[in-house]
Amino acid sequence: MIHPMIALPSQLRDALADGAPLVALESTIISHGMPYPQNVETALSVEATVRAAGAIPATIAVIQGRPTVGLSVDEIEHLGKRGHSVTKVSRRDLPRCLSAGLDGATTVASTMILAARAGVSVFATGGIGGVHRGAETSFDVSADLEELAQTNVAVVCAGAKAILDLPKTLEYLETKGVPVLGYQTDELPGFYSRSTGLPVDCRLDSPQAIADLMRAKWDFDLDGGLLITNPVPQAHAMPAERIDQAIAQALQEMTQQGVGGKQATPFLLARVAELTGGDSLATNIKLVENNARLAAQIAVAFSQGRSYPAP
Repeated sequence: MIHPMIALPSQLRDALADGAPLVALESTIISHGMPYPQNVETALSVEATVRAAGAIPATIAVIQGRPTVGLSVDEIEHLGKRGHSVTKVSRRDLPRCLSAGLDGATTVASTMILAARAGVSVFATGGIGGVHRGAETSFDVSADLEELAQTNVAVVCAGAKAILDLPKTLEYLETKGVPVLGYQTDELPGFYSRSTGLPVDCRLDSPQAIADLMRAKWDFDLDGGLLITNPVPQAHAMPAERIDQAIAQALQEMTQQGVGGKQATPFLLARVAELTGGDSLATNIKLVENNARLAAQIAVAFSQGRSYPAP
């Protein structure tokens, strides 16, 4: 059932009623992920990738206080031009954004919430948030992980953002009972690079197998999401040593400048892009498109119903 507060274009409402495959897309990447007009061009390219793979894109944001699933081109352009002046919205920020009539760019956590409220089960993003380095003293853990533990949406990503503490992020997900799946890989992807050497819970080699696992989990009333990790294509991957060096320098500068909270990730991603001469941004765009393609294939398989054996 679609929540009555959700704004949903009639064509998407009809598509959901018909059981058509939809893929949710976040909007933080538009307002906070890259500069204009590259942000808008990327958002529209990702939507086109979803369509080419047989599914319907639904970019998500809050527009003037209204949770909106399925942005128009004009709304995407609006968020892209406003950039960092748009409120970055996670779970805790949604009530204020709704009550004050603000525009809000949704993170992984809030995109999951709005997707679930609209009945969209598959979501493509770049990388999820996770446990930050030094979290044993700062307690800085992304709300994305808690949302994965409780919201029934499958998230396709290239792993957690490489600036994070990846072993601790996997431990947190294990504690919360979130399946971490590797698409055609046994190891957690490194976002910019193809592997971290850390094992995933389960390797699955087809969109249909992933769709079957999703359905089995939710058919058995095991609430919560799934994390589907999809390595960046080899042609666009960066050497792990190079990206690790840039991250280390960016982390040092962030500490020196006293940047923290919700500004930490945008600062680090922007600084890493500068230190790599824009290569990390180019890789980011390619991995998002790659994730959108896989998410569309999973959504198509999921929309066709159960293929795993009946009890």
